[in-house]
Amino acid sequence: MNPGPTTPTSDRVTILAAADPRAVAQAADVIRAGGLVAFPTETVYGLGADATSGVAVAKIYQAKDRPQFNPLISHVPDLAAAEREGLFDAQARALAEAFWPGPLTLVVPASPTCRISDLARAGLPSVALRVPAHPVARDLLIAAGLPVAAPSANRSGRISPTHAAHVMGDLDGRIDMVLDGGPTQVGLESTIVACLPEGVRLLRPGGIARASIEEVLGAPLLAAATDAGVTAPGMLASHYAPHARLRLNATQVEPEEAVLDFGGRFAHVQAASFDLSPRGNLVEAATHLFAFLRALDATGAETIAVAPIPHDGLGEAINDRLARAAAPR
Repeated sequence: MNPGPTTPTSDRVTILAAADPRAVAQAADVIRAGGLVAFPTETVYGLGADATSGVAVAKIYQAKDRPQFNPLISHVPDLAAAEREGLFDAQARALAEAFWPGPLTLVVPASPTCRISDLARAGLPSVALRVPAHPVARDLLIAAGLPVAAPSANRSGRISPTHAAHVMGDLDGRIDMVLDGGPTQVGLESTIVACLPEGVRLLRPGGIARASIEEVLGAPLLAAATDAGVTAPGMLASHYAPHARLRLNATQVEPEEAVLDFGGRFAHVQAASFDLSPRGNLVEAATHLFAFLRALDATGAETIAVAPIPHDGLGEAINDRLARAAAPR
């Protein structure tokens, strides 16, 4: 099938298909032809295109209205494929072997055989790589036979999608196809770790906790350099933003505010409210984060009061996302 242009038009139709083998094969054809396909991963839905084609990658930026200086993660089916695109030292290989397939992105120096386009790498000498664990994502990567650049399948700066319906709400008419694999499991984007000559750094908290990574390394992760600029996805100050203003670490709820609760803190409040985890479970909270933000945003409330959330484990990633969503924009 010919995926055609990506420029949004009033008569453009985005195919929504259950992720069965026939639809996966069709989606692989679309990607090889330079089109855009949204597909589920274990973290969030990704918006995929041929990472080796600058033209295809440009369509991602166009569909998302995304700043072009923010690099993209390229997805591959296994470590062997990743090693064709990037240079893995002992630490990077240890992390890949421990957490792939899974919600970890490794930023490594681009290899001499790297096929990832300069546009996907934002002109950097490094490349961001991930081996996803979701069976639909892996089947698609194998069928496509090439690296697939895939940021989250939403407009830039909006809330990341954890259901196919979220993708359609943001990108219907802008992309070629959506593979519906049901709700995602982790609900947060991947953790991003840079394994570069200057050291191993945590660039973005995500689906794998810092402590788990440090246990494999046998050493603490370095913090991202504050003067390094945007070196990986998810590092813009204002990101994952709903239309409503977020008021973080709220200890009380003001009139007319909607509520993003945690641990039942505001269970008694009469307001539009979703509790990320009534039992205070951070894994459950991560799974619900983006979907609940979307639901509260849809109420039309001008402000969402957010209950305090612990910073340990996945709480670090949840608070990182909320801080970006609350940043001035």
